Amino acid sequence: MAVRHRTPADLDACAEALALVHAADRYPVDWPGDPQGWLTPHGLLRAWVAYEDGRVLGHVGLADTPEGPEVTRLFVAPAARGRGLAPLLLATVREAAGTPVLLEVSHEGRAAIALYERLGWRRVRSSRARWLNAAGEPALLHHYVSP
Repeated sequence: MAVRHRTPADLDACAEALALVHAADRYPVDWPGDPQGWLTPHGLLRAWVAYEDGRVLGHVGLADTPEGPEVTRLFVAPAARGRGLAPLLLATVREAAGTPVLLEVSHEGRAAIALYERLGWRRVRSSRARWLNAAGEPALLHHYVSP
């Protein structure tokens, strides 16, 4: 497995992997009408894919936000989990940013929260999102900063 910059030609494969993640984890909570567009949010500086044998197994983006550089659109296909892809993708973003990076995660993402904390990310605050969680309430977001 390896990580490389995402290209426009990767977007369909990324959307297919995202569909598997959505079915397994409901991430994103609401399936976007344009998954390729969702993978390319406003402020995106760069994105990477984890791949093996020509298949996209994971994805991560680095976005420019008013608070600083932020991890966005991080996911690993269910069949590829437990192989160290998420830590590899996070390390790629941190190295590219050259400075501590931020991320936010829904309170419902318990496995992701456990991973971030195991990797030394520090929760700095929590807030309510404008979008609704699976229960139909404003999602509780936890904000983290990289080590």
